[in-house]
Amino acid sequence: MRKAHPLHLRLLWLLRDEGPLSRAELADRLQIPRPRLLAELERLVALGYVAEAGLAKSRGGRRSTLVELDPRLRFAAVDMGASSIDVEVVNGRLEPVAAYAEQADIRSGPKATLHRVNELLHKARADGAYERLDAIGVGVPGPVSFRDGVPVSPPIMPGWDRFPVRELLTREHGCPAVVDNDVNIMAIGERHGGVAHSVDDFLFVKIGTGIGCGIFLGGEVYRGSDGCAGDIGHIQAEPHGPVCSCGNVGCLEALFSGAALAKDATAAARSGTSPALAERLAARGRVTALDVAEGAGEGDVTCIQLIREGGRRLGGVLAGLVSFANPSMIVIGGGLAQLGHILLAEIRSVVYRRSLPLATGNLPVVLSELGPRAGVAGAAVLASDVAFLEAS
Repeated sequence: MRKAHPLHLRLLWLLRDEGPLSRAELADRLQIPRPRLLAELERLVALGYVAEAGLAKSRGGRRSTLVELDPRLRFAAVDMGASSIDVEVVNGRLEPVAAYAEQADIRSGPKATLHRVNELLHKARADGAYERLDAIGVGVPGPVSFRDGVPVSPPIMPGWDRFPVRELLTREHGCPAVVDNDVNIMAIGERHGGVAHSVDDFLFVKIGTGIGCGIFLGGEVYRGSDGCAGDIGHIQAEPHGPVCSCGNVGCLEALFSGAALAKDATAAARSGTSPALAERLAARGRVTALDVAEGAGEGDVTCIQLIREGGRRLGGVLAGLVSFANPSMIVIGGGLAQLGHILLAEIRSVVYRRSLPLATGNLPVVLSELGPRAGVAGAAVLASDVAFLEAS
C-alpha cells in the first residue's frame, strides 16, 4: 500500500509535475477544504517554495490567480558513472537550465571526483544558472546506505567505502543532499518522465559496466533493509562460469556486462570467427560493446550470437524475478541497451517462456525512453523530494 504523504509534499509535487494551477484546482485535486489550502499556501510562500503566477484564463467569470513553484528554486542532479560525470541544474519543474557531461574515472577516488563535481556546480553558478541551490541529488555506481548518504563497499569504486558524500556536498553548497545508487536514480527518472510514467510496479534493469536493477513496488523505490536491493549482477547465472570481480563464480555480471561483452568480442575478433570485429580490432587495437552492436546491425553472425547469449542469461535471471515480484513492466537501460531489439527479443523470449503465464500475460519488456538522461532526471526528482521534505 502506498504511504500517506503530508499535505505540503503532495501540493509541491502537484505544482512540480503539473505546472501552475489555480487555488480552486489545487483544493479539488488534493481534496481538502479551501481555508486549509490557503493557510498551507501562505506558509509555503513565506518559506520561498511557492509564488503567484498571474491570472488564469477567463471562463466567463472572475479570473482566478494561478499558483506555481517559486521560479528561483534550483536543484542540482549529479549522475556519476564508472567512466563519466553528468551534472544538470534544474528549476522547480525539473527543467534543465544548465548541463555538463564529461569523461571521468570513478577509480580516481572520492576526493578528486567530488572536487570535479563541485567545480562543475560552481561553473553553473558563474554561468548564471542559479544564485543558490535548494538541494542536490547524486547517483553513484555502487551500493549505497541511503539512510547515511555513503557508498558501502562498492566493488568498482576503490577508496569510496563509507566516504561521507552527502555530508561533503551539503557543507560545500549549504543545502540538503541525497545519495542513491545509479540504478535507483535511473528507475526514478524513468518513472517520472519516461516509459514507466506512473507505473507503480516495475523493474528497471541497467546493463553497463555492471548490471543492477531498480525496483518500484507500490509506487515507491524498494531499497531493502540495508540499501542494496536489486544487485542482480551477482546472482549466479552459470555454476561453472568465470570468476567475478566480487570473488564468486558465474555471476551474471561476469558473463554479460560491458566488460564481459568486450572480452568475448575481443576473443571472437582474434579467432577470426567475426569478420566485423576482426576488422575493428585491426583498425583500432580494441573492440567494445558498441562494436558488437554495429557488427550485429551489419548482419555479423557472431555479433548476433553474442547479444543473444547475453540476452538469454539476463532473461533467465529476470524470469525468476518476474515470478517472485510480478512487476507490470520491465525497462532495459544503461549503455548496453544500445544492443537494441536483438537483445530485447531474446530477453522477452526467455522471460515469457520461463515465467508463469499469469505473470507475463500483460508484461511489456521495453527499452528506456530517457536513455542516458535517466540518471540525472532521477537525481533531480530525488533532490526536489528532499528539498520539499524540508518545508515541513
